[in-house]
Amino acid sequence: MGRAKVFGVIALKGGVGKTTVVSNLGASLARDYGKKVLMIDANFSTPHLGLHLGLLNPKYTLHHVLNDNLSIFEAIYQHELGFHIIPGKLAPFQTAPLDLKNKLEELRDIYDVILIDSSPSLNEEMYATMAASDELLVVSSPDYPTLSSTIHAIRVADKREAKIHGIVINKAYKKKFELSKRDIEGASGSKVLSVIPENFRVLSSLSRMVPMIVNFPRQNVSLEYRRLAGLLVGEKTKRWFSKTKKVTKSKTKKKKTKKNATK
Repeated sequence: MGRAKVFGVIALKGGVGKTTVVSNLGASLARDYGKKVLMIDANFSTPHLGLHLGLLNPKYTLHHVLNDNLSIFEAIYQHELGFHIIPGKLAPFQTAPLDLKNKLEELRDIYDVILIDSSPSLNEEMYATMAASDELLVVSSPDYPTLSSTIHAIRVADKREAKIHGIVINKAYKKKFELSKRDIEGASGSKVLSVIPENFRVLSSLSRMVPMIVNFPRQNVSLEYRRLAGLLVGEKTKRWFSKTKKVTKSKTKKKKTKKNATK
């Protein structure tokens, strides 16, 4: 095992589904690609990653670690789905976000991938994620207001010499009124890695505190998360992706055959 690759997941606009992206990518990397994954809630003001994953009231959190109240190893929780998580404190107290980078150094030799869920505000919390990450994923949605915030986040990252790995477009309806992948790449100067479709089952999964890829593994959203997870670690999409498509096609053919037989 080499040094962990640290991806910071950022967005300058709330409601784009940043934490949902983190939880599903982390679950897919662990379950589908066999990676040792750590997810960290670095949204210090409003930490919600634990709520997405069923960790409701953790005793030890990243807040305690950054206040030097305990070792970072004591704040790591093992999830039943095969990954680890360092949550934030739901009733947060003041801490030192910029110490995050130093605290993570001793974890780099343990994990394959570390995902950091950032704050959606442009302050020390987001700067801490930028400093601690090898590369950044910028989550956006295909509309002008969010694109404006996305471009601003990319410019701030450039000024701080933080490398942008690419943009993840979330909650896409694939309608003509939405900005296209080409529009977003042209305006931002960054590559769009994935376009994740809107799906009401995401909210159903959130209510159960289970990642979408586990709750509804064959849905289009889940398949796209798995494709993106493989892209992040430089691995081809697993066989189940093509198998799922083949099964869908074969079922369609069977339906057509039955209709013809009826005629």
